[in-house]
Amino acid sequence: MQALKDRIRRDGKILPGGIVKVDSFLNHQLDPLLMHQIGEEFHRRFRDEPITRILTIETSGIAAALTTGLAFGVPVVFAKKHKSANMSGECYTSRVYSYTKKTEYEVSVSTEYLRASDRVLVIDDFLATGNALKGLTDILSQSGASLAGIGIVIEKSFQHGGRELREAGYHIESLARIREITAHDVLFDD
Repeated sequence: MQALKDRIRRDGKILPGGIVKVDSFLNHQLDPLLMHQIGEEFHRRFRDEPITRILTIETSGIAAALTTGLAFGVPVVFAKKHKSANMSGECYTSRVYSYTKKTEYEVSVSTEYLRASDRVLVIDDFLATGNALKGLTDILSQSGASLAGIGIVIEKSFQHGGRELREAGYHIESLARIREITAHDVLFDD
């Protein structure tokens, strides 16, 4: 998606450790027009799938998941990183290691919101090592729902997550695939 690549180059900040900071438009402050385009692009790429739900993980994946849910006209469910008092009843849970936060946490989804009859599209903001996606696919497996595909806003293709998930047979569509981060530039696949 050229508009996204252009925005990453223009407004993204390169940090040590292979980190591209995109918080001015994607995961702290949001650009609503860009988020709308992202949702429409995921819809275009997965429109032939009979999607019944969108699944993401809080917090940064919610905006892209919401605009995708709007494009498909289906509910959006997000895995919570912390069980709250209002999350009653049974939950599907999985352990996830965060590459950027260097910590492991448990994510949960109420059994009310994922059913075996669902055909789910997973959406997330970043794919690097694939840990968050492995946790979400584990939750889908527990629920019995089927995975229609995975939509990623930005993939770091120089890390192993995308390759491993594709080798496992998952259909992944990434809107921007970063192959290299230099001190001054972001280089994309495609």
